[in-house]
Amino acid sequence: MAAPGKLILVIEDDPDILELLQYNLGKEGYRVAIAEDGERGLKEAIQQTPDMIVLDIMLPGIDGLEVCKRLRQNANTSKIPIIMLTAKGEESDVVVGLELGADDYLTKPFSPRELIARMRAVLRRGEGTDASAEGEKTTIGELSIDRARHEVVYQGQPVTFTLAEYRILEMLASNPGRVFSRDQLLDRITGGEVVVIDRNVDVHIRSIRKKLNDEAELIQTVRGVGYKCRG
Repeated sequence: MAAPGKLILVIEDDPDILELLQYNLGKEGYRVAIAEDGERGLKEAIQQTPDMIVLDIMLPGIDGLEVCKRLRQNANTSKIPIIMLTAKGEESDVVVGLELGADDYLTKPFSPRELIARMRAVLRRGEGTDASAEGEKTTIGELSIDRARHEVVYQGQPVTFTLAEYRILEMLASNPGRVFSRDQLLDRITGGEVVVIDRNVDVHIRSIRKKLNDEAELIQTVRGVGYKCRG
């Protein structure tokens, strides 16, 4: 069951999906607030400061990508976890959304059960820090990762990553030259809690590479196996 009192803001213009989510999230013990367009969603997020936001990309008026961007720019909402809902064929939008700070995404049509599992995983990922990592740093070339602060510096500039992206990068950079399969990287992201399709990892990798302007291919693809960090 959900932690008592956790508030989920659903920003979605499809009344059938809203009704479905209100029922299923309520049944799991969550409180649910809704907004049917981007402008209203922004207002609700600022006024209520929910524990999580489920955000559709295709919205009337202000679309979901712009909503995500504005939420991350506002100090009061910048840390709220966001799961995006996207239609098939919108992979480019997914990459942009992850770059803007969304924590995960789900492609329509989806099952409420999978969404709830994703929500639980994201909420748990945001709780606490790894005390054993205090003071530990990883440096490879111009890339530096401070585990205690969850900070990444590349070519002298701080780079902001989602928690999922950070965990993938930290795992690869801490083991230069070692090849990790998509399943191993997924387990690092979710702790084995959620079954996610392989493409999810590929999208995160694309986002990491773009943020690092990875012309030197720090993160390398091992065809048919997975990914590794250049040693």
